[in-house]
Amino acid sequence: MADDDTTAVIAGIQSLLRLVRDIARTSVTGSFKRDCTNLSRRVALLSHLLEEIRDFEGEFRSSASSSSSNCSLSELMAALKAAKSLILSAGSFNHNISPDGAAQKIAFQFHCITWKLEKALASLPYDEFNISEEVKEQVDLVRDQLKRASERYGGSQDMISLSYGLSSESLAKDSDSSQTLNIDHHHVESKAGDTQSDTLSDDQDENVDQSTNALSEESSLSKPTNAVNSPEDNKKGCSPVIPDDFLCPISLELIRDPVIVSTGQTYDRLYIQRWINGGNKTCPKTRQKLQNLTLTPNYVLRSLITQWCTNHNVDHPSLLLTNRRLKRSDGSFLDVSQDIDLIEAIVHNLTSQSTEERRAAASEVRSLSKRSTDNRILIAEAGAIPVLVDLLTSEDSTTQQHAVTSILNLSIYENNRELIMLANAVPSIVQVLKTGSMQTRENAAATLFSLSLSDENKIIIGASGAIPLLVDLLENGSRRGKNDAATALFNLCIYQGNKGKAVRAGIISALLRMLTDLSGVMVDEALTILSILASHQEAKAAMVRACVIPNIVDHMVNGNSRNKENATSILLSLCKRDDDNLGFISRLGALPPLMELAKNGTERAKRKANSLLGYLQRFQQQIVHDVLTE
Repeated sequence: MADDDTTAVIAGIQSLLRLVRDIARTSVTGSFKRDCTNLSRRVALLSHLLEEIRDFEGEFRSSASSSSSNCSLSELMAALKAAKSLILSAGSFNHNISPDGAAQKIAFQFHCITWKLEKALASLPYDEFNISEEVKEQVDLVRDQLKRASERYGGSQDMISLSYGLSSESLAKDSDSSQTLNIDHHHVESKAGDTQSDTLSDDQDENVDQSTNALSEESSLSKPTNAVNSPEDNKKGCSPVIPDDFLCPISLELIRDPVIVSTGQTYDRLYIQRWINGGNKTCPKTRQKLQNLTLTPNYVLRSLITQWCTNHNVDHPSLLLTNRRLKRSDGSFLDVSQDIDLIEAIVHNLTSQSTEERRAAASEVRSLSKRSTDNRILIAEAGAIPVLVDLLTSEDSTTQQHAVTSILNLSIYENNRELIMLANAVPSIVQVLKTGSMQTRENAAATLFSLSLSDENKIIIGASGAIPLLVDLLENGSRRGKNDAATALFNLCIYQGNKGKAVRAGIISALLRMLTDLSGVMVDEALTILSILASHQEAKAAMVRACVIPNIVDHMVNGNSRNKENATSILLSLCKRDDDNLGFISRLGALPPLMELAKNGTERAKRKANSLLGYLQRFQQQIVHDVLTE
């Protein structure tokens, strides 16, 4: 990154520090004094973290100025500004003189903002900033407090977040088209015509790239959420305030995706959907009962916000649809008037009383969502996702299959994944995985894989009961079903907390059967999953009990280059600080093939082989020493 950009990032961190100190100094009274004080106290604890990042100086140019670091810091800035706005508005709230329902709205705002803060802290690349253990422990404490507060405010909602830096992937599907899940590269090939693919690492100690928007300009860190400099304003040294009509009444932030509820009020889709998912049936602003839960896109307000952002040089990537024109990745606009009319009519038919009409509409959505990213955006804009989630429980098996495949195709577009999660789709997808036809179960497994590409979703899916069902599909499914299950399980098990669940569901015995299957069709997948499980103590013990080591040594000797890499990685994890296993692989003759790999293997295989050879050498030296000292 250029020096100017690095300077801008450091200036942004100074702005973060000032914001934290402003929040800590804010005095509060009223009914929410305790909530405001607790939030302020937790934010104040972040000053030590920001001071360490600021003092990182010399190494900032090569590490902290990366796009992922900038995005994480920008997310934290937005969360802190929202927290400050909430403390200022709630700090003087008095329920005795306020309208009925106003307190409920503020409580929900506390839920959203504590969740947003915890998510922002989870995504920070602490290793890049060389954060000390003491400060990291303090941040972990703050995150735990925020998580508990969010759960208390949000009741049944459990949208918590951890960051593992995973890349996006695409996997459009159709039940009558074959799909290949090549876990070697962890990408999904599709006949959709516009797929994308990224490579995921096959081991936890390997770096994984994350596709993020570069937010390296000074404005991404140092400008307030509700105030952005235009060229003229910069000359005057002031920031224009966002019009009140452009702020979501719940999040107090610039609306990114404006939708209208049945009372006529407009909210940001993300926050009003969370409000509804929390069991609330009233309009947060008017306290009127919602006659229905339909969220209608507010195209007029979207257009006004887009124009305002353009005038003030504000990048607002969420605003993709303006005046019935779709913004393309190159900045150009495509007239989609006719497409919108067609898609809205089809989505309306998804709610028809006629089974035949619902089935036909779901089939059309499935077909359209398979074809292009533009269609995936427009279908989501038309409000199809919550309706499709409802159709997952349809008694008509064909409609159910169309619905789950449509959701799978829509999830290819990253922004849609959050909408799918907000529609509480996971429990219904898991039920489909349990009771659906084989084709429907295959597509349900692939949908869970796609959703798990978003970091926080790994935890939610892991807690949903999906993992035992995926293990069952891995053992007893069709060839494609096994492939889908393997890929989903691989991705879910990147999160450490899901590894134990997979082991207890019997994944080790299932993978061992795949390794010893004479057809050898899923050896690559089995070794890849074992390579990420082997670092987990419970998985390691299960592998040893299953006598997997001789088979792994055999693949290290006779497998292809990829299998040799993974086999060596597994053996290294199993043999670290374990003399019994070191002695076992030594007796199995592992030394010569390890020396060969250390000399002629791939770069990763060389590294793993050399590490394992080091353990073996120390083990043998200890044996000699013990013999000589007897």
